[in-house]
Amino acid sequence: MQVEQSSVLEALKVVRDPDLNRDIVSLGFIKNLSVDGGRVAFTIELTTPACPVKDQMRDQARAAVMQLPGVASVDVSMSARVREAVSADGTRQSIHGVKNVIAVGAGKGGVGKTTVAVNLAIALAKCGSKVGIIDADIYGPNVPIMLGMKAELTTDGQKIVPAEKYGLQVISMGFLTKDDAPIIWRGPMLHGALQQFFREVRWVNLDYLVVDMPPGTGDVALTLSQTVPVAGAIVVTTPQQVSLADTRRAVAMYKKLNIPPLGVIENMSYFACTNCGHEADIFGHGGGEQMASELGLPFVGRIPIYQPIREGSDAGVPLMISEPESPAARAFMSAAERTAAQVSIASYNRPTIPLTVVR
Repeated sequence: MQVEQSSVLEALKVVRDPDLNRDIVSLGFIKNLSVDGGRVAFTIELTTPACPVKDQMRDQARAAVMQLPGVASVDVSMSARVREAVSADGTRQSIHGVKNVIAVGAGKGGVGKTTVAVNLAIALAKCGSKVGIIDADIYGPNVPIMLGMKAELTTDGQKIVPAEKYGLQVISMGFLTKDDAPIIWRGPMLHGALQQFFREVRWVNLDYLVVDMPPGTGDVALTLSQTVPVAGAIVVTTPQQVSLADTRRAVAMYKKLNIPPLGVIENMSYFACTNCGHEADIFGHGGGEQMASELGLPFVGRIPIYQPIREGSDAGVPLMISEPESPAARAFMSAAERTAAQVSIASYNRPTIPLTVVR
């Protein structure tokens, strides 16, 4: 019996993307479909390499096609093409070499925002994405410390070449100042520095550019919203009430600046004793998840208090590198996958408009 391509596509409609809530045929995920006698082959092209259910979707697709009469074998390949974020109103110019900008912010300092940003970026890179990170916390540029970097930036004659570590392309004011030199700048100088980080750096084929924001609701967020199309913001909190109150302000700020909040990460969520396994809620319990629910935001992840996280940050070897199989690292990976999923969802909710690319 001759197997028709139309029959294969019809069978594949039972496979749905759980985040986009549509079948993979109508989403245009099926590529390179070929039928040779009873042998069927095709590629499923997802919206992110960090899809947490890609293996399940592959297995479901293979099983669905194998049920067709006349099919002897099914070869399913998996690939990904990350969609590019665009400005909703067309006023912000995209960054050459960057598809999606993800801000990682917090309403207050001390909640582990930079630690989360660095480990999220590495987790996304480990999934197969091309990732960069901008240290936009100009007054306290700690990304180089957490990545164990002391780089001197160079140029290619036209643009600044970012430093590289652990598969990340990295830019930080920490590369341009001495360790003990304070940055004493007014708002316009911050704006100029961030413009340079976005426009005058040779970013190369990035799926995601993670921006480690300074804490609070100040100039940097305003500059970000006015300068580039931002896919969205991940907001980091701890379970305690003081942090949650400031986090609500940060979420409100991003909404006001037309930067979609992608979700909430609760850091320092609990302490799990490595000896007895007892979990202690040092800073409270469930505050971040409850707040996310009240605000109608996805709860992206819960990161425990784990001593090697701090040790790795101080030593310049993040947990995603030093202990990638630890429960805490798996929590970071899960948060990264959920973040990528939210970026994909946001990309399908955006209107498509012409892009103006700055080179």
